[in-house]
Amino acid sequence: MKLGLLTSAGHLAAKKGLSSRVSGQTLESPPTRPFVEPLPIPPIKMPVPALLPAPQVVPAPGEARTQPHQVMALVPPRLLYEVHQREAFHSFHPDLPPNTIWGFDGVCPGPTYHARYGGPILVRSFNDLPQDHRGFGIPQVSTHLHNGHTPSESDGFPTDFYPSVIGGPERFYDHHYPNALAGFSQQPPGDLREALSTLFYHDHRVDFTAQNVYKGLAGFYLLFNEWDSGDETTGFRLPSGPFDVPMMFADKLFDSDGQLFFDLFGLDGLLGDKFTVNGKIQPFFQVHPRRYRFRWLNVGPSRFYRFFLTDLQNPDRAIPFTQISTDGNLLPRSVAVTDVIMAVAERTDVIVDFSQFAPGTSIYLENRLEQVDGRAGTGRFFAPGEGNLVLRFDVVLPPVRDDSLPPPYTFYQVPRPTPAELVKARVRTFLFDRISGQWAINGRFFDGETVRAAPIEESGEIWILENQPPRQPDARGWAHPIHIHLEEFQVLSRDGRPPPVVEQGRKDVVRLGVNSQVQVFLRFRDFLGRYPMHCHNILHEDHAMMLRWDVVPGPKRERPGAVIR
Repeated sequence: MKLGLLTSAGHLAAKKGLSSRVSGQTLESPPTRPFVEPLPIPPIKMPVPALLPAPQVVPAPGEARTQPHQVMALVPPRLLYEVHQREAFHSFHPDLPPNTIWGFDGVCPGPTYHARYGGPILVRSFNDLPQDHRGFGIPQVSTHLHNGHTPSESDGFPTDFYPSVIGGPERFYDHHYPNALAGFSQQPPGDLREALSTLFYHDHRVDFTAQNVYKGLAGFYLLFNEWDSGDETTGFRLPSGPFDVPMMFADKLFDSDGQLFFDLFGLDGLLGDKFTVNGKIQPFFQVHPRRYRFRWLNVGPSRFYRFFLTDLQNPDRAIPFTQISTDGNLLPRSVAVTDVIMAVAERTDVIVDFSQFAPGTSIYLENRLEQVDGRAGTGRFFAPGEGNLVLRFDVVLPPVRDDSLPPPYTFYQVPRPTPAELVKARVRTFLFDRISGQWAINGRFFDGETVRAAPIEESGEIWILENQPPRQPDARGWAHPIHIHLEEFQVLSRDGRPPPVVEQGRKDVVRLGVNSQVQVFLRFRDFLGRYPMHCHNILHEDHAMMLRWDVVPGPKRERPGAVIR
């Protein structure tokens, strides 16, 4: 406050002279050799036999939660987990010194949860981060299960953060995840066609989401069911087990000492010049000549990717692979592609068949989208082999049995809104804009106490998302990946036209391009309370491009214990 860095709304404001990048200098990371370390696979999180004190509907002693669990009595947890958010040393690359990171259980990425529909769980999250930390980030946390159909009190609302208390009473938060199909409280209960698969969790502390996630607080959460079963001999028979590989992409920037750098005042966004996959800079991954399922996640903070598979010995060859999902949902039908575009927080599951390559072949995962600042890509694409080589696949392991089915695949047919639902749906318009150097929605900055929309439980609505065009004719503008909590949506139109095939499933993040408009349809089911909508360029989110909306009780039903705050 003494430095004049806070706006009247309490958000950080730009101030020159405190960052090498905003003061006109150029920061480049120290050089690192590519493809010298193998791709690490995050460990699978294991449950614990009990928690003390035992979980309960109302907050337990020592718990930071202030609201009761809405449906814990209806769907009590079958498995219990305990996770600790800790500071630790991490090696991004052997050519760089160890870095101090924050990680769930002290690892980056955090451990991967394997959950199943019909198997509710409870995760007790402890904040063990140091109060006297150095560098960016703040040791106050609020964990969000991104894309989860989650009660408000367990969703990780940005102002539900709690501090670390070292040497004092433990501070923890019990997150109840029902792992139930949306609409499970209605009749008939839920629809398998809306089943989720690839989710992730991350810190969501207001004003500090970007810093805390950039420092390592993120991990995968995978959901399985009878069809997307995690067993390649059953259901859809997708590659499974060691051939089902989560990959988290995050670009990083390091200072001259090889330490992770974050520009506190880069309101447009932060771009790194080092590309990490599962916490390692440009790793390699040895594969068998068979099909693999890769779960790709862009954790940001600001970069858009356009990924291709590249053979440097024959760079002009278009290598096909199969896209099977968009965000957390499988597509109605798989799509044969040669590239995918990913904004921050988007997920894309793909099937790559390495039996098409000769033994000893190396194939590169290459980003060919040019981006020079945090606003958006330039519209220019690199030539094959001249982009960012992010990961190398080496087809060097021996042949093994492959029980998965080859593409194409047919999955769930999406339950479209009926004409009657669309006619009676309330329409709301949200304009994403830049005001006074910060990011706003409908001309206002985020305030966690102000309700900006109040949809009624069991209703459906159409939300129109608009990106304000640049005010200067020669300005390049910006793009925003917009994320809506609680419920997935269906894209009705993009700039007045039907959405492309890869947006015809269900999504929770939608790319809002420069001077663009997207219309989406949402249903509001099962839970009441507070949820946010925000830009997932998390620098934009932290600089106020977020709003609060509440699900309020409908006229037919008020469930006991459902509390709105």
